[in-house]
Amino acid sequence: MTDYKEEQKNEIEALEAIYPEELTIESTDPYVFSLAVASQDTNDTDEAFACACLVQFTYVENYPDEPPLMEIIDPENLDDADVESLTQYLNEQAQENIGMAMVFTLVSALQERLTTNVEDAQRKVVEDKEREQRVLEEIERKRFEGTRVTVESFMSWKQKFDAEMAELKKSKTDVEVTSKKLTGYELFMRDSSMNDSDVQFLQSADADTVEVDESLFQDMDDLDLDEDVG
Repeated sequence: MTDYKEEQKNEIEALEAIYPEELTIESTDPYVFSLAVASQDTNDTDEAFACACLVQFTYVENYPDEPPLMEIIDPENLDDADVESLTQYLNEQAQENIGMAMVFTLVSALQERLTTNVEDAQRKVVEDKEREQRVLEEIERKRFEGTRVTVESFMSWKQKFDAEMAELKKSKTDVEVTSKKLTGYELFMRDSSMNDSDVQFLQSADADTVEVDESLFQDMDDLDLDEDVG
């Protein structure tokens, strides 16, 4: 028959030796104790991202054949979602270690997870800054280079440019014509239809029949006209 009390007492003694400063025993019947767990400090660790917590363990009667009760308290730099995720992780690890003293294994796994979370958070900040820098550099490059010219964009621009220039030239010509008073010669030279105007007039004169009233000349002999003296 398994002596659970003895196994639990032996594990507590081992934990006191391993965690002399981190372990706090709150009760011995049942055993209730807390362990301070923190992310590992490495050369690359930014203190602003470091996180820690206390894990309170309570041995149930049949521990270690049943997992202990566990609760994360006093979290530092951890939000509610982090606490929930870490608690679930501890419970999963406990199920994998049923039948053996597991607190040391659970604390080690939790510390590793905290360290990984810190490293991920730091990496994300760095990646976000690098991404932001790339965006700013791309904006600056586009501002400096302008829009890239393709054959299609150039032909579209040229067609629009030619149309605008033609319209501008036409408007300029119309303004010059209306604003400048032309001489008769300039009108003659500008309007080719005037070249034939005199000829047309003569042709029309030849074509018309001039009628003369002969009665006006019937009494010419009665007039007393002086003869020219030679």
